[in-house]
Amino acid sequence: MTAYLLILVAILSRVAPLSHHAWWNFTAVGGSLLFFGARRPLKQRLRYAFIKTYKPVLDDVSYRSFVSMEEYRRWCEENLPDWLGYGRV
Repeated sequence: MTAYLLILVAILSRVAPLSHHAWWNFTAVGGSLLFFGARRPLKQRLRYAFIKTYKPVLDDVSYRSFVSMEEYRRWCEENLPDWLGYGRV
């Protein structure tokens, strides 16, 4: 029942804004995600909070060591894909 009230408030905040505050203007989807997310037990929330994503080249070995920062930067530019964000700006 509470979820339906939360969704109703979210819809009403879109149709007839009662306040100019940004925190009051949220979507029905956002409100229901907050409500149903809060109903999960803490153990389940922590289980799904951290997603392991494979990063090419970085995850292939357990560690790397470099003599200088310049050597590290050069290695990053030569070996890592651009989308990882380790290149020079």
